[in-house]
Amino acid sequence: MLVNSKRVLPKSLLQLLLLLFDVLHSCRSDNERAIELMQETRLIDGHNDLPLKLRWLYSNRLSKVDLRTLDTTVTNINKLQASHVGAQFWTLYILCDAQNKDAVRLTLEQIDVVKRMCEAYDELELVTSAQGIADTASNKIACLIGVEGGHAIDSSLATLRMYYALGVRYLTLTAFCNTPWAQTATHKDHTLYLDAEPLAAFGTEVVKEMNRLGMIIDLTHASQATAMAVLQLSKAPVIFSHTGAHAICNDPRNVPDNILQRLKENKGILMVSFDKRNIACGENQATISAVADHFDHIKTTIGSGYIGIGAEYDGMNEHPEGLEDVSKYPALIQTLLDRGWSEEELRGILRENFLRVFRAVEQVRDAQASQPANEEQIDLERVANACRLVLKPPVG
Repeated sequence: MLVNSKRVLPKSLLQLLLLLFDVLHSCRSDNERAIELMQETRLIDGHNDLPLKLRWLYSNRLSKVDLRTLDTTVTNINKLQASHVGAQFWTLYILCDAQNKDAVRLTLEQIDVVKRMCEAYDELELVTSAQGIADTASNKIACLIGVEGGHAIDSSLATLRMYYALGVRYLTLTAFCNTPWAQTATHKDHTLYLDAEPLAAFGTEVVKEMNRLGMIIDLTHASQATAMAVLQLSKAPVIFSHTGAHAICNDPRNVPDNILQRLKENKGILMVSFDKRNIACGENQATISAVADHFDHIKTTIGSGYIGIGAEYDGMNEHPEGLEDVSKYPALIQTLLDRGWSEEELRGILRENFLRVFRAVEQVRDAQASQPANEEQIDLERVANACRLVLKPPVG
């Protein structure tokens, strides 16, 4: 019984108070469990296109912006911190119009802007390894670099290696256009290399060299045939950095169940996008529930251990209601808690699943440490690039 200096509460009243306490505690848990979980297990997000917005809006002049409070984008540092983001892949999307032109220059300039971001803001720390993510202090956001679009390497393994040396840790093999050595699922707006094989001989060498380097292979945008060929070839787990389940929305970028099964065999991960186009197939009233449907389907099909988050903020024009900017991640986690996801499962999608994949990629790299750099070159007849100069000794 509860006792105070004046009276003893009846047992029935005590039971009522305990019940009320339980209800209040339960309500608090419903409102705060997501935040507490994210504070303990800080999110690793696989895809944010802020660098592209910095080019479009400010010509990469960081002196013109304050990234802590920037309001012309849906990403800023204060919002990332409020949402307990622990690591962010800054994705360098080089438009397909740059293929066979200046894609390499544009990529280098975007690598530069990410590095300068990290130097300019104490809240950001550039890292290049799984351990680097794990070691990042709780008051900082670990920053990693991904390149979206295989055309950014200009069919050159040497360029691929130089990107890795500069800190790039994943390459999306195709964006919205084919390359001379791989197919995209979304090439309607770009007519270069329409006869590209799913994975040509040089594409095989790209995959092998990425395995040797320890660079993560990203199959987002790849055709189903390309994805299947890479999954059969790669010694390391792969990722889909920003996509969804084809069974929920039949957008060509989304992943069908048969490839999900191969992804499980590969021990890779699908990082779910928040882009309304491939989450709700463009429905006007897309909500958090539509995003959660993709998580549920993938979990049912292959298990929660193969899922992550690659929200694609600042790379999409329309956001589901409730996920309007990078401060909204906890709302998704709360939705999944409400749907019966366990905290252990959610720790996986927030962080642990990606770290497992990254560490496995590094283990494959370490096992090949004695192998020399791959010196294969693409057959120039496949490139069809008039700007590509072949250096030869001078005559006479």
